[in-house]
Amino acid sequence: MASAEDVEGGKKSNKKEMQQPLLQPKETVINVDNSSGSRGGHAWTVYLSTAMAVCGSYEFGTCVGYSSPTQSALTAELGLSTAEYSLFGSILTFGAMIGAITSGPLADLTGRKGAMRVYAAFCVVGWLAIYFAKNPLALDIGRLAGGYGMGAFSYVVPVYIAEIAPVNLRGALTTLNQVMICMGVSVGFVIGIVLSWRALALTGMIPCAILLLGLFFIPESPRWLAKQRAQKEFEVALQKLRGKDANIIKEAAEIQIGVGLMIFQQFGGINGICFYESNIFETAGKGKSYLSLLCFGSKLCVYLYTFTSLCADGELDSAGGDYCYWSDLD
Repeated sequence: MASAEDVEGGKKSNKKEMQQPLLQPKETVINVDNSSGSRGGHAWTVYLSTAMAVCGSYEFGTCVGYSSPTQSALTAELGLSTAEYSLFGSILTFGAMIGAITSGPLADLTGRKGAMRVYAAFCVVGWLAIYFAKNPLALDIGRLAGGYGMGAFSYVVPVYIAEIAPVNLRGALTTLNQVMICMGVSVGFVIGIVLSWRALALTGMIPCAILLLGLFFIPESPRWLAKQRAQKEFEVALQKLRGKDANIIKEAAEIQIGVGLMIFQQFGGINGICFYESNIFETAGKGKSYLSLLCFGSKLCVYLYTFTSLCADGELDSAGGDYCYWSDLD
């Protein structure tokens, strides 16, 4: 038979269990050992992915640098007037404007890799149209298609590089975008002296071919995958970029938190208030003089927003993202 002490101890134990909450908090231990963290992993995949992506930047440069060394040959062979050649040279920027406007939605819809495939295809079609051109219309169509791809590359390439690069390499790797643009322009000027305008158009497809082939071997942007809530693909891509032995738990959590903060910031509704602020205050019963003061205050807020955005570029690296976020809430 149980002793009196055992019975008394059992009552105390049952009483203690009954006082505990029904739902126990779940404790998650995250290993943030930086010795094997994302900054310590092998970076060769990041370098390879960046090298493939900046082929789009180089393509940007080849499109810009094509018209200058080929002007006399094009004008003589196809009998272009000054106005026709001027249209051929300038229509590139019109296509680039359209490409830049549409690049964001397409990159968000199909992913960074999918968008680069589409833009490379536009450039290839443009170069082929120029190569086989027999009249000014074909030249303009090819130039417009190339301009579309060029303008879109100006967005998706730096975004992709920034999203795959670790913090300690991000600044250096993103500068390669502008370096490769300048290189594409320079090489186009040099080889355009010795090549015919049709042959020069064929060389413009080389970076596109390298990019299209390389896209099969590089991972998708982890940040885009996180936005699509593709958890498994997101972790696989991040692990591939940071190295087989790298600890990606901390960086994966940071990316997901960053995406969540961005979404919650948009749910704040400040844009809707800005769009209809005059109607809101007029409905509230304020007079015209108050609206004038409100407009002045709105413009002042725009100036302050621009100033703080410029300051935040340097503050983010020196003070950290957490400080900048909390300062916005104050």
